[in-house]
Amino acid sequence: MGAAPSLTIVIFAVLVAALLNWLWTRHLGRRHESAIATLADIAALGEVVPETIHPVIDLGRCIGSGACVRACPEKSVLELVHGQARLLNPLACIGHSACLDACPVDAIKLVFGTAERGVELPKLDASFQTTRPGVYVIGELGGMGLIRNAVRQGRQAADHVVASARRGTGGAYDAAVVGAGPAGISATLRLMEAGCRVVLLERETVGGTILHYPRAKVVMTGPLELAKVGTIRRARMSKEELVELWRTIVRDTNLPVQTGVLVEGVHAEGDMWRLETSRGPFVAATVLLGLGRRGTPRKLEVPGEEQAKVHYALVEPAIFVGKHVLVVGGGNAAVETAISLADFDGCASVSISYRRGAFARCRAENRARIDALIAAGKVRPYLPSEVLDIGPTEVRLKGDTGAVTTVPNDGVIIQVGGTAPSEMLKTLGIEVVVKHAEA
Repeated sequence: MGAAPSLTIVIFAVLVAALLNWLWTRHLGRRHESAIATLADIAALGEVVPETIHPVIDLGRCIGSGACVRACPEKSVLELVHGQARLLNPLACIGHSACLDACPVDAIKLVFGTAERGVELPKLDASFQTTRPGVYVIGELGGMGLIRNAVRQGRQAADHVVASARRGTGGAYDAAVVGAGPAGISATLRLMEAGCRVVLLERETVGGTILHYPRAKVVMTGPLELAKVGTIRRARMSKEELVELWRTIVRDTNLPVQTGVLVEGVHAEGDMWRLETSRGPFVAATVLLGLGRRGTPRKLEVPGEEQAKVHYALVEPAIFVGKHVLVVGGGNAAVETAISLADFDGCASVSISYRRGAFARCRAENRARIDALIAAGKVRPYLPSEVLDIGPTEVRLKGDTGAVTTVPNDGVIIQVGGTAPSEMLKTLGIEVVVKHAEA
C-alpha cells in the first residue's frame, strides 16, 4: 500500500518534467524562428552600418554557450541561431561590452563599421589630440563607445591640456569643450579642477547620446572616476538615473555649461581657435570635441523651421503634453519617436509625415508597432507627403498628387538624417581614417 503513493508521485514528477521540457523546447523553437526572421529583415535593409561600437562574432571560435546572449542587457542584439551566437540587431547595440566579458572562448570583439563599409574616425595620438595641435577628440566620436571609457578618455585628454603650455590670451578661454556627454563633462571637471578657464557647449541638454535612448533603458557605467566628484561605484543604471547623476554634478560643481548652443564651425585664429556658434563666437586656446556620432541634424529648409517649436530629437515626451505633434521622417529614429509619443499617451495628437508611401527602411518590429498604432488611431499617417511650411499653429503638407493638407500643430520633430561629425573634422584639416570591422 505504501509504494502506490510513491509511484504516483514519481509518475506525476515525470509528467511535469516532460511538460516543462516540451514548453521550453517550444519556447526555444519560437525564439529561433523569430531570430531567423529578424536576420532576414535586417538583410532586406541592405548593409546596416551601426554608428556605434558593436560586437562581431568569430564563428570559427564560437561554441554556442549562449553566455553572450544572456549577458546582453538589451536582450535583442544577440541570439543563438543554428547553435551559434549571431549579431541579430546591430542597430540596437549601444556598446555595453557585457557580451565581450561573458564569452568563455574570446570569440567576440567590439568594432566600428563592417568588413565592407568602414566608419570614419579621426587620427589621434596617445593623448587624443588630432593632427591639428590644440584640437582633441574625446568619447564616441573618437571611437570610444563605452561610458566609463569615455569618462576616462575625457579626463586623460584634459590632463594633457593642463600639462601643455596652451592658454587663452586676450580674454579667450583656456579651453572650450563641445558636447556635454560623459567625455565632455569629465574633461570639463578636470580642467576646472586645474584652475583653467573653460566653457562647455551643448546643442541640446546635458547627457549626450544617452538622452536619445528609450525610457528606462539599462546603461552600464562604472565605476566612474570624475575630477571634483570622486569615484561613482555603480555598475548599472537606468537612463533616468544617469541623466539625474549628470544634472546633480552640474548643480553641485557649478559646471560652466551653456546648453542650446549649436557649434557650426571651428577656425584657426592666430594661435587660438574660434568657434562659430548659434550664440555667437567663442575663442579658446584648446578645443575638445565630444560630439558623439549623431552629427548635425539635416534641416528641411522650409519657411517656419526656425521656430522654437521645431526640434530634431525627442528628449522627453512630457514637453508635448496636450500638444499636436508632427514627426517628419520614415527611418527607425522617426518611427521610434512617433511610437514613444503615442505610448506616452499625453499628446493631443501624434502624426507622421514621410515622403514615401511606406516605412520601407524600418526594422520589422518598428513597422509592426507603427502599423498597429496607426490602425488604432493613435498615430495619424501622411504618406507620402512633404512639408511645405511650418506656421505658428499649423503645418502644411503636400501629397504626391499635389494636394495640400493643413494639419493643426504645436510641435514638429524632424528626423531626416544628418551631416556626419567627420565632415566638421575634415573642414578643420584633421586627418580622418576609415576603420573596418576586421581592422
